[in-house]
Amino acid sequence: MFLIGTSGFSYDDWRGFFYPKAILDKDMLPFYAERFPMVEVNSTYYTVPSEESMRTMASKAPKDFEFVVKAHGSITHERGPLTKSLPPFLTAIEPIRQAGKLGCLLFQFPGSFHYDDYGLAFLGELREALPEGWPAVMEFRHDSWVRDEVYDALNHLDFGFVNCDMPKLRGLLPPTDIVTSPLSYVRFHGRNASNWYEHEEAYQRYDYVYTDPELDEWVPRLVDIGRRSRKTYVVFNNHPRGQSAENARALRGKLAVAEPGLEFKTGLEMVRKQRTLDGFQG
Repeated sequence: MFLIGTSGFSYDDWRGFFYPKAILDKDMLPFYAERFPMVEVNSTYYTVPSEESMRTMASKAPKDFEFVVKAHGSITHERGPLTKSLPPFLTAIEPIRQAGKLGCLLFQFPGSFHYDDYGLAFLGELREALPEGWPAVMEFRHDSWVRDEVYDALNHLDFGFVNCDMPKLRGLLPPTDIVTSPLSYVRFHGRNASNWYEHEEAYQRYDYVYTDPELDEWVPRLVDIGRRSRKTYVVFNNHPRGQSAENARALRGKLAVAEPGLEFKTGLEMVRKQRTLDGFQG
């Protein structure tokens, strides 16, 4: 089962591109959820939200819609005692889980987090600290984690490995097709090499539009990932001006054409599994 969507949905600069120009903030999620079956919530990395805000967010989405929630930076970047940082985060997003709309947790580690004994030990501590029933995937930003020992460890811990498409820069992960749990995950960050490290605003790093040939490169790899997984999330993070939404829709159509037997959960038809091209246009 494929779920394809974007990283975030509440962007002012999507008005006039993905959203109608006059759309109100409160109407963005319902509009988005008519077109995609899932979304990454990235604001939770910067601020632990209130339970009420998460309850409201869950209430605006259809019952089959899924949220992937990004872990707060105190967990992945500061990496202090998990007994202190993890419980407030889980409590805050409990309303999404109670609503049956939690796809998984996304733990994105910084490039300074390299593979070593400490890193593996931290993943083990995270597994012990997470209550049962909270599925999770790990995104590493340093290529030292691309090794069999890591895949074996994640498989043992029942954590998914996040495959990434990023600029071809030294130290960053190359494209991979790793599956370490029933949930597989792919994030498209764009290939804006010139702005990856040098930028005035954070969003400039992700200002990129994938071409058709670049998306075509991923089709056979994604088909293979999907065959080895129970559920596959494919998420575009190249968000400026709604570029992520456009690329997500394009890739969804390419996958459907390349492999008609693939199962999709779609925003346009949440009630049934999509096996044809109906509903894949726009």
